[in-house]
Amino acid sequence: MPDRRIVCVLGNGGFGTALALVAARNGHDVRLWGIDVPYVAETARTRENPRYLPGVELPRDLLVTSDAAAAARGAGLVVSAVPTQYLRATMTALAPHVPAGVPVVSVSKGLENGTLRRPSEILVETLGARPVAVLSGPSHAEEVARGGPTSVVVAAAVPQLVELVQCVMANERLRIYASDDVLGVELAAAVKNVIAIAAGVCDGLGLGDNAKAALITRGNAEITRLGRALGARPETFAGLAGIGDLITTCVSRHGRNRGVGERLGRGERIEDILESMVQVAEGVRTAQSVVDVARSVGVEMPISEQVRRMLRGEQRPREALQELMTRAPKAERDPA
Repeated sequence: MPDRRIVCVLGNGGFGTALALVAARNGHDVRLWGIDVPYVAETARTRENPRYLPGVELPRDLLVTSDAAAAARGAGLVVSAVPTQYLRATMTALAPHVPAGVPVVSVSKGLENGTLRRPSEILVETLGARPVAVLSGPSHAEEVARGGPTSVVVAAAVPQLVELVQCVMANERLRIYASDDVLGVELAAAVKNVIAIAAGVCDGLGLGDNAKAALITRGNAEITRLGRALGARPETFAGLAGIGDLITTCVSRHGRNRGVGERLGRGERIEDILESMVQVAEGVRTAQSVVDVARSVGVEMPISEQVRRMLRGEQRPREALQELMTRAPKAERDPA
């Protein structure tokens, strides 16, 4: 049994709740914070999070609270599980309560619109200088919470922080590999959600397995091209944070981004799709940021560009397919 630590999880969505359960089962003192006061109070009373993780019981010794000071007091590790589009505002408000210098592990996936900042960068800007790790990989919250065998990667510039996250979170059901490529892991996590929307469009149009396999493969090529241009390691995109998470997100029934794309492919309006959703599909907001970053470094990302156009109502799904399929012939390893 590892040394008992106080673990503060900020964000009571599905993955935040799942990681809180993992840390609690590993014997740590865990506090799970959420912003919706009435809902959090009901979760604490019923010991269930039906909005984000239905059917999973929360242990009595896991503190569920909307009091940020109580959640963060004495914490030795903070887990940031707030969706990227809300991350800056939320962490700015919580900053007075988060102890200075305490390491943070981020599980947010996306790029901030406008600033194009990654979640780890937003955390340092809002919470102050401190060690930050990022954890990602094929890890649907529903399966992690129920103890399904899962492997992910944690990346940090400081090896000791990687070891801390492994110590707190790893067990016989959650295997955590180490990396120092923070940039690559975060880029893979962000862009795979955009590609997953395109994969969902394939499903909505009924295009079959051939088309979807090609979409996933060429999508990973886009992610890798962008990562290389920005200085990430190519091997990261062949690992758990890259192709591993991309496959899961593009094929799983749990995938929110894939689900958005499927509904788009069936002809639904993006406004109606988002209005009907409880959880956040990060790829919807991230698509614009991905295209902006790619353009800034001269990287061509045709799939991501078509997703951006579909989300903005500038392109119909079948027209997007037609444009992708009739692009000029290229070598498979062509940089564009």
